[in-house]
Amino acid sequence: MRIVPIASGKGGVGKSLVAANLSIALGQAGKRVVLADLDLGASNLHVILGIPAPKRGVGTFLSGSSGSFENIILETDYPNLRFVPGDAEIPGLANIKAGQKNMLVKRLLSVDADYLILDLGAGTGTSILDFFLMSSHGIVVTTPALTATLNAYMFLKNAVFRLLYGAFGTRSKAWEYLESLRRDGSSLQRAYVPAILEKVAQIDPERHRIAVERLARFRPRLLLNMLDEPKDAEKAQKIRRSCADYLRLNLEHLGVLYRDELQDVALGSRIPIIRYKPQSILSQAIYRTADKLITTEEEMDAPLSIAELEGSFQTAELEAESDFGARVAYVEDLLNSGALTMGDLVEMVKSQQFEIDKLRKENQFIKFKLARAIGQGFSG
Repeated sequence: MRIVPIASGKGGVGKSLVAANLSIALGQAGKRVVLADLDLGASNLHVILGIPAPKRGVGTFLSGSSGSFENIILETDYPNLRFVPGDAEIPGLANIKAGQKNMLVKRLLSVDADYLILDLGAGTGTSILDFFLMSSHGIVVTTPALTATLNAYMFLKNAVFRLLYGAFGTRSKAWEYLESLRRDGSSLQRAYVPAILEKVAQIDPERHRIAVERLARFRPRLLLNMLDEPKDAEKAQKIRRSCADYLRLNLEHLGVLYRDELQDVALGSRIPIIRYKPQSILSQAIYRTADKLITTEEEMDAPLSIAELEGSFQTAELEAESDFGARVAYVEDLLNSGALTMGDLVEMVKSQQFEIDKLRKENQFIKFKLARAIGQGFSG
């Protein structure tokens, strides 16, 4: 069984939409899929799938009121897809206890499927990181917006440090060194993984060996969502370079997905876009992503070379160019057929311009905060 956790550094980047539609695409390809809603405290994956609010889910299982775990796994009307609902409106599940988490992980690992897709909550909570680290090949969904790319990097940074804590164990010299950095928040903020590992190699060679081995196996993948133009695809390179330089992490690019107004229409109709309009540019990009997962199944256990990792980013940029060309051709066809009027096109451009202006202001605000933080750091 391939475990595919899907996470994001912040909300609103389309993580759950990716999880739902990707699961359906894998099922249509003949793979037996179990999709689990682990966005505990804010479960809404059933809405995207068009399933009525479930009375039983992870919440009732953890509270002991649903019996066995199999009782909460639902059949769906999508081929080869079963669904594990989330908290079922039980409050307080965003911060589950360690025992509950371990029990849930054990039950999830026991399901019979080709793919176990985990839709995780946004952010860097301990449980979210632990669910993400159930696999070495989790997917981080982000958008080209500056705040989203920063949060994607921060999520991966927290995942790497969580992995290091696990590799160092408890009360080892390496663990104590990492704890000393954590207690001094500014030191941990400035520290980067290559320097930490260099120090650990001196004080605790065995823990250093374990950490390096685990980092080598940890190969998360990036999925860039809500693109507006091909140039947006370049934003992924910044995340890649930061991960390589500061986290000793070689990131793979899984692909790109363009923003599509039809997604909002499909969501309002409680129909996944891949079923609502399977021929749309967005749906075809999801199918392409599913094909990548399937065709790389055998390669997932072998590390990719640096050239192959770089190639995945180049491929994503080519996909961004190709999909953009397809979008332009699609709009031209609609105009020529009369299905889209010039007034509709003007409204579409105005809407996109509004989004661009909003993102520009957001970027300016973030740059201002960064400049102020850097200035305070020098003055201190």
